Amino acid sequence: MADNKGIASSAVAAEYDFNAKWDACLDLSLRRVVYSSLAGSFAGLLLFRSPVSRFAAVAFGAGIGIGSAYSDCSRLFDKPAVSLPPLEAAKPQASQNDD
Repeated sequence: MADNKGIASSAVAAEYDFNAKWDACLDLSLRRVVYSSLAGSFAGLLLFRSPVSRFAAVAFGAGIGIGSAYSDCSRLFDKPAVSLPPLEAAKPQASQNDD
C-alpha cells in the first residue's frame, strides 16, 4: 500500500507540481523578507539616530526582500512547460572573391 502512495506522488512532473512551487516560493519569501529586514535594522542602528529613520531603513529592507522574492516567484511560476533550444544566430557566409 505504501508503494502505491509513492508512485502516485512521483507521477506528477516537477513543472506541474504547484504544491512544491508554493512551498519553495513561501520559503524564499520568508527568508528574503527576514534577512533584508535584519540588514535594514542593522544599517539603521549604525547610520541613523532617529527612531523614524531606523524604522524607514527596516521598511526599505523589507521592501527589497519582498520585491526580490516576488520576481523570483513569478519566474518560478511562469516557467514554460517545454524548454525550447536557443535560437542560433544566422552565420554570415563568407563571399569568395576571385581576384
